[in-house]
Order: sequence, then C-alpha cells, then structure tokens
Amino acid sequence: MKKSTFLVLLFAAAQALAQGYPAKPMRLIVPFAPGGAADLTARTLGDRMGQLLGQPIVVDNKPGANGVVGIDYVAKSPPDGYTLLLTDRGSLAVNPSLYVKLAYDPLKDFAYIGIATDGPYVLVANPKLGVSTVKELVALSKAKPGTINYASYGVGSMAQLNLEAFNHALGTDMLHVPYKGAGPAAQATVAGETGVTIAAVPAVQGFIKEGRLKALAVGSDKRFAVLPDVPTMAEAGASNDILVPTYFALLAPAGTPPAIVAKLNAAMKAALADPAVADRLAGVGLVPDGSTPEAMRESLKRDVPRFAELVKKIGIKPE
Repeated sequence: MKKSTFLVLLFAAAQALAQGYPAKPMRLIVPFAPGGAADLTARTLGDRMGQLLGQPIVVDNKPGANGVVGIDYVAKSPPDGYTLLLTDRGSLAVNPSLYVKLAYDPLKDFAYIGIATDGPYVLVANPKLGVSTVKELVALSKAKPGTINYASYGVGSMAQLNLEAFNHALGTDMLHVPYKGAGPAAQATVAGETGVTIAAVPAVQGFIKEGRLKALAVGSDKRFAVLPDVPTMAEAGASNDILVPTYFALLAPAGTPPAIVAKLNAAMKAALADPAVADRLAGVGLVPDGSTPEAMRESLKRDVPRFAELVKKIGIKPE
C-alpha cells in the first residue's frame, strides 16, 4: 500500500472516532517569539491541518522563560482539543533540570500528538568576527579566550547546551549571552552584540543569503540542500554529535480524549505527506518526521535524564 493511501485511510479512521470534532477554530500555542523554526513549523503545519480538519488553526505566540509561559498555559487549558501546543525538544526535555519548581511536568501534563519536524542546527558567526570555518573560530577563541560571546535562546536552552558542548569538546572559551528566542539570538549576532549562535535554518537562512551571517557548519549527517556549500561538523573537522538537533512537536493538555489525539496525529501525518508542505519545510532545512504519540513519549523519557546529566556537567544551577 502506498504511503499516501495509508495516510488517507488512517485519517479517515481517526475521523470516524472523533466525529463532531473540531466544531470551531483551534488555537496552536507557540511558546517562543515569531521568526524561528518553531513558528514556521506551526504556521506551515497548522494551515494544512486546519484545511484537513475543516476548521482554522490560529497560531498564537506566547514566549517567555524558555517556553515555560506558553507551555504552562496549554497544560492548564481544557483538554478538549481546541488549545494545542507546538514546542521544541529543549523546552520539554531540558526545562525539568533548570527549574526547582517547574510549572508543568512534560511526562504527565500532556497528551502527545507526535513529533512534527526535526531541526538540525547551523552554526553561524557575524562576518566581522573574521572567521569562515570552524577551525578558524576555534583558533580565534583559543588565541583570545573569553572575548567571543555566543547567543542562546535562554539559560539551559538547546543553544546553550550545544555551544557549551562545543566549548568542552574543542577547547574554546566562548561566553554565554541569553536571549528570548532563536529569532532574537540571530538578530543579536547580526547586530554584533554576539559573535556566534546556532539556529535551525529558518531563523538564519535570510541573513546567510544576505551575507549578514556566515554559516560555518551544520549539525547533520549530511549537508542541507538549502545550504549546499556549508560543511557538516564532521567535514569541518569536529563531530556531528556536538550539535544535537532539536525537534518540534505537537501536544495537547493531558486528558484530551484519545480519539481526538488520534485524529490530530492523523491530520499531522497527512499534512506532512503533502508535497507542498514537505517542500516548504525542506526548503528551510526542516525534516518532516510525523512520529506516533508513543514514539514521542519514549524519546522524551530518554531525553530527560540525558539532558539532566549535561546540565549538571555544565554547572547550570536550577532556579
């Protein structure tokens, strides 16, 4: 059976289980500022899913505190399928290690719909830093330790964890400057407030094309089609494991009826199988995933202790 036929049948079966839903527009909360990969995934996916479900999906950005503000909002929303969440790997897997009293429990307070897209990172630098390769960045940092700042999306964000792993693995001494999201971190690097950052492609692709940021390497096993001249970390002389990729996933409040979750998962998979959606995501370096709720749960269960160990190793103290 062809994948497209299977997805159509899956979508039809889920529809039968959740007849009558949705009967009104849905809200898709993105707990980060506009302009990043989470926002682009939400708007691209939400538009097509809304068409499939017969009701619009309205994207609502609620940034703050590494995603805590928006995520907690969804956790406390009615479990009726009308308030959904699209968030990233770090806000789910890392935040439990950053806050003594986190407002939500990522393993208990949500119904998982599935991982929508995977987002490998690209390492970028302000052109005025004068580096064009990873080796040149490492050499400059070692020659002038403590003089290069890097932008992250907040304390404990995937950007900080990855760039501290970079420091540790390559012997550099870049200093952390937190911002409120991938978009603001990219803007800060463009403006020269910081010398370096990492981001999924959507947050920096335009700046790279305009020459306002220099792409040094991608954290992927192979080069991006949209950045064909940018080497992988391995090609740049480091390890691809240094830049662990993020993902962007769909969730609903815990207690959402399984039939509604199944319908949303089927709609997500059908949307990702749409060539127009897949092409748009691939065109900005995002890889369609479309996992099951169960696969997402297992991934998160592995990630939480894994990142807790890394947070402790870096020396970040929970707030």
